[in-house]
Amino acid sequence: MRAEPQAASYRPDTPIESLADWIGDPVDPADFPKTELRFRNDRHAASVGLAELSDAEWTRHFGRFEPLEGNLPRPLALRYHGHQFRVYNPDLGDGRGYLFAQMRDAEGRLMDLGTKGSGQTPWSREGDGRLTLKGAVREILATEMLEALGVNTSKTFSVVETGEELWRSDEPSPTRSAVMTRLSHGHIRIGTFQRLLALEEKEHMVQLVDYCLAQFPGPPPPEDAPGREEPAVRLMHLVVERMADLAASWMVAGFVHGVLNTDNMNVSGESFDYGPWRFLPKWDPGFTAAYFDHQGLYAFGRQPEALHWNCGQFAIALRLLVDAPPLIAAMERFGPLYMEAIGRRWCWRLGVASRGAEADAALVAACEKALTESGASPDAFFFTHRGGRGAQGPLAEALDGYAAVEDSHEYWAGEAPQSMLIEEVEAIWSAIDERDDWLPLTEKVAALRRMGEAHGEPPSPAGHLQ
Repeated sequence: MRAEPQAASYRPDTPIESLADWIGDPVDPADFPKTELRFRNDRHAASVGLAELSDAEWTRHFGRFEPLEGNLPRPLALRYHGHQFRVYNPDLGDGRGYLFAQMRDAEGRLMDLGTKGSGQTPWSREGDGRLTLKGAVREILATEMLEALGVNTSKTFSVVETGEELWRSDEPSPTRSAVMTRLSHGHIRIGTFQRLLALEEKEHMVQLVDYCLAQFPGPPPPEDAPGREEPAVRLMHLVVERMADLAASWMVAGFVHGVLNTDNMNVSGESFDYGPWRFLPKWDPGFTAAYFDHQGLYAFGRQPEALHWNCGQFAIALRLLVDAPPLIAAMERFGPLYMEAIGRRWCWRLGVASRGAEADAALVAACEKALTESGASPDAFFFTHRGGRGAQGPLAEALDGYAAVEDSHEYWAGEAPQSMLIEEVEAIWSAIDERDDWLPLTEKVAALRRMGEAHGEPPSPAGHLQ
């Protein structure tokens, strides 16, 4: 059974200040008409020593953004560039969010609190710097579902309704507004490095590589990796390892992120920034989440290739510091690492013990064939065949020799699995929008956390944060 996040005392630590002169811009939060607390994640607040805040204190910090004691005196809107649908854009940056605070968790790892919808910044361009309440609710649902399915994801930490009417072209307007705070290990993106390359800021690139190695540490590169002592090469290997596992975790979850631009890629390996996401109603490699993704660039089945391409852009940025061959060698590890991660995570969700890369790859292929032929949703498939139960024909043959893990959690005796299809997302939002009824959301979060407990701890990925 999955353990609760380990409780910790509040330990502020702000290493980002060593980079603050060039990585971001100090900003002031928006002054909202109201601040009504709608969601607080005490489960993860305990992991950074903030669960004991009263609701009034919580709202002052995460609705009015009064600085936390000993933390950043002013929020920092980070600067970055990025490829958006493979088109380079140098006019990016935190346009409706900022880094609000940093602290250590119980294991001493750095944790960031970042915002979305907290007001305009120098990088807002023509935007209002706001977030719809529906967008915040959708992010709660995405992060809770993904966490339960073992994905390394940011955590929705807080949602505060802010009392403004927002106009959006892609949803009924006017609509309600909110400010959201997310908890993650970091907010350094591939696009952060791309900006430094474009501006030829070599010394800042050196500083950023050192920061990432210090704050997002992981295992060293393989013994035979060329240039493995070079800091930039070490970081390249970690990012490739993390991105390969992230891609695999989305595929096993049946999740479509929707917008895999390089400014949405966190070098800590965490999935974050949930806009037009969807979960698969059936196994369909061509399924897209974003209505504006007309070419299917970020379709479900193309996500691994998209993350590999983004790793390539990271390698190009690091060429400011090191020669290409060791970076290319790191890139060449992506495919094998991805296949290993798919097998490892597939077995975990299916409830069987891995038998090694070759056998696991054959099992995954048999399951994908069964999924395609049956038209079942991934959620139903993994639930129905948990531990190998109910398997027939080629699927049963592929499962021959696989040992089932012990499943004593009551979740597995239920009639149906938890899922997160768009119809349920819309129903949960409608209850809030039409009746101000938050009970369906509260009940769904509780059900997803029970599902996470039933699955247990996911397998540790290559390049995991140490």
